[in-house]
Amino acid sequence: MNITKIVLFFAIFIGLIILQREVINPITIEIVGSDSFLVDTDDEGEMQAISTPLSDIAFMHCNSYIRDEIDQNITLNFPDKPLYAWDIGNHQYVINAKIEVISNDSAPVFKKYVCRISYSKGDNIDAAMNFDNWSVYGLSGLDDL
Repeated sequence: MNITKIVLFFAIFIGLIILQREVINPITIEIVGSDSFLVDTDDEGEMQAISTPLSDIAFMHCNSYIRDEIDQNITLNFPDKPLYAWDIGNHQYVINAKIEVISNDSAPVFKKYVCRISYSKGDNIDAAMNFDNWSVYGLSGLDDL
């Protein structure tokens, strides 16, 4: 093997490492640390579980979404209130609840689920009942149904 090819390979390799360390990483850190990714909102979120009119409506819409997604042969009994509801800011909510699942071929079981849902109309509670103003971003815990 030609020694110049080996030297050239290592020189390029070391050059790429230096480029990554001295140019690309500092630029990336500057971009991530900037205000480019901040969302300016009046809803800052809460560290503790909440119960507000919007979180109750978010819970109702999560249940509606689940009812539409689950097989029609399965009966679901939803509670009146979630176990926990969190406002994670920017009118986004995480709902944690337990539902009773009754299918024709097995005994009733209780399943916990977590639903992440977002409201697009801010503090306007008048439009909150319309499901078109909500977006479900995630649902977990009911994958085996």
